[in-house]
Amino acid sequence: MTLTLENVSKVVGGRTHVHPTDLTLEKGTMNVLLGPTLAGKTSLMRLMAGLDQPSGGRVLWNGEDVTGQRVQDRKVAMVYQQFINYPSMSVYDNIASPLRLMGIGREEIDRRVRETADLMQLGPQIDRKPLELSGGQQQRCALARALVKDAGLVLLDEPLANLDYKLREELRAEIPRIFEKSGAIFVYATTEPEEALLLGGHCATLWEGRVTQFGPTPVVYRKPADATTARVFSDPPMNFVEVEKTGGTLRFGAGAEMSADRLGGDVAEGSYMAGFRPNHLSLDPEEGAIRFDTVLRVTEITGSETFVHVEHEGARWVGLVHGIRHLTPGESLAVYLRPRHVYLFGADGTLARPATYAEAA
Repeated sequence: MTLTLENVSKVVGGRTHVHPTDLTLEKGTMNVLLGPTLAGKTSLMRLMAGLDQPSGGRVLWNGEDVTGQRVQDRKVAMVYQQFINYPSMSVYDNIASPLRLMGIGREEIDRRVRETADLMQLGPQIDRKPLELSGGQQQRCALARALVKDAGLVLLDEPLANLDYKLREELRAEIPRIFEKSGAIFVYATTEPEEALLLGGHCATLWEGRVTQFGPTPVVYRKPADATTARVFSDPPMNFVEVEKTGGTLRFGAGAEMSADRLGGDVAEGSYMAGFRPNHLSLDPEEGAIRFDTVLRVTEITGSETFVHVEHEGARWVGLVHGIRHLTPGESLAVYLRPRHVYLFGADGTLARPATYAEAA
């Protein structure tokens, strides 16, 4: 069982929502679409489902061209950010509703509804109305109604975005378990890199309607194909600084420099963009670390960590450091970066050298 997009695109009113895309999703896989708002995640899912027809290209299901096939004729289930349940129906009837529309027999409906309710940990609530449930239980009810159809393709469009933190964490842990038992192709859209990492599986990063990279989620995170993918797969986005390789020396901006050998591989001479994630910046001196002299602009204390917004040679960086730091905006601040955490991107934005910590992982 495979879903294949062959050069699929979508243009609406002269505006390209999805650029030509090739993508193959296999049976029993979790596939995360990661990108900011308006990156094209929902547009791509609607093309997968058959809710919209592509402007170009083909959609194949198990090798069969289903591009013009109605969504009603496909084994597809979709759950949106705004989850919907029928308030006048019990949990049982909510889950059973798509099976009744399909004309399935009463005994088979009862079996599938109860199995799915148990899978979603809704067995004790099966006779309740949705408004008698917690927010997490209501979302699980909406998910159950999608899963009970025994769909080969399950599309989840930011399904946890409207839930509070505790409920999101609860369902994030449950979804991989549900996915493993169902055997369907799951596609999960999110704007949050952390959520993509928690869900695992495969990840497609999107930017302005383009899939910039697709592969196992840890690989896409640790070895982004280009600077755009690195920005998408980092929250806050990856920091960048211009770097020049001359002889055996790397010079970062107008200040810091170090031996190129410390990056752990050969780098051709020329101009690059060095990238590093916020959590790799430190305020504590460390032997061998690169020092940058910056100006502090803003701090945000999150509890056990502090976001530090600094300016370096006109560029704004964000660091995520451990502990509560009481700092004064406008003061000079030295920040430190270990060479093993530095990515190098070429003039065209493609990855020239991954960070050595990523190579070792």
